[in-house]
Amino acid sequence: MRSEFAQTDIPAPGVMAVDWEQRVNFDRMRAYKDDRIKAALDEYDLGALLLFETSNIRYLTNTHIGYWAFNKLERWALITRNGTPYIWDFGSAAKAHRLQCPWLDPEHSVGGNTGLQGAIAPTSGLPDRAAREIKAVLDDEGVGDMRLGIDIVEMPLLQQLQGAGIDVTDGQQAMLHARQIKCADEIMLLSQAAAMVDAVYQDIYEALKPGMRESDVVALANKRLYELGSEHVEAINSIAGERCSPHPHVFSDRLIRPGDQAYFDIIHAYNGYRTCYYRTFAVGRATQSHRDAYVKAREWIDTAIELVKPGVGTDEIARAWPKAEDFGFPNEMEAFGLQFGHGVGVGLHERPIISRLNSLDDPVELQEGMVFALETYCPADDGHSAARIEEEVVCTADGPKLLTLFPAEELVVTNAY
Repeated sequence: MRSEFAQTDIPAPGVMAVDWEQRVNFDRMRAYKDDRIKAALDEYDLGALLLFETSNIRYLTNTHIGYWAFNKLERWALITRNGTPYIWDFGSAAKAHRLQCPWLDPEHSVGGNTGLQGAIAPTSGLPDRAAREIKAVLDDEGVGDMRLGIDIVEMPLLQQLQGAGIDVTDGQQAMLHARQIKCADEIMLLSQAAAMVDAVYQDIYEALKPGMRESDVVALANKRLYELGSEHVEAINSIAGERCSPHPHVFSDRLIRPGDQAYFDIIHAYNGYRTCYYRTFAVGRATQSHRDAYVKAREWIDTAIELVKPGVGTDEIARAWPKAEDFGFPNEMEAFGLQFGHGVGVGLHERPIISRLNSLDDPVELQEGMVFALETYCPADDGHSAARIEEEVVCTADGPKLLTLFPAEELVVTNAY
């Protein structure tokens, strides 16, 4: 796929709009996403979609009110076959969006409250009020007798919707279907988000030495990402030394020591579009065990990347990875997320999901415009170290294109002795 090192021709143009260069066209992107959702409504035979999951609300309405509200079910959006998006928002955010979001019908941006996850008891009547308002929109727009797809919902509201005679069904599949093919503007945002992480890994490479804690790397990455324009840093995995195997999926205050193998995952959002981007280092020096594990992890990910093209089934990629038993796990459920692929977009885990747990029996055909992360993991034979690599890949008619460019062809040693 590449002769020397990873490169890409996908732009990462910067964080500001300018008048002298074509960058992200947000109006075009909003129109594309609206068309995708309307097509999904038709394909899944839904009259409307009622959305509470934060990524779905962002995709439909192009609004957000900060990640303090992430998936707390405190705001919701609705789209019917025949209308434009509605957003019931948290308090004053409704008025702010009437002023700041001209793509929304001002009459469709209103305040809403279903009880703050039960903190206000259902006896308040709030779930009943929300259900009646939703039902009124469905009836007004001529879809009251059609199925309503919902992504996630609290039980009191669900009961009120059903009590109002609404035929409720799963709407998450329709939204994931809509979100799985990215337009050029979305891909550019994903590329810019990855470029910001490239910079963070350069900082980690220069700073990583004995005396740092895993948590210090987390602080470094958060600071740098926000300086670069990140909207939200969702998580920084920071794992070193004997904590590498098995992967604990959470950082600690462990001191990094000479000769540690260490890996990191940087998950953040730029203009709503996310990264999931692992890199592995050796601190000061590397053992042969470290290098051997890294070589295997690199081979597994390179084999997977080479398979990426339209028409390939996700089962073909999953088969290129070792079985759970081959790298120290009793079954695919407990190994899930280690030899792994997942779509990235406004959500961290979108379609396609690629693993031996699900893809062998239920494969998905890759399509042009899919963007996903491929990640591999190999425990070292010293019994405690491990290598972890992740690349974000765009599926194009010409094959795979990488968005993640920090050097990973071989194990990188920081501050070598």
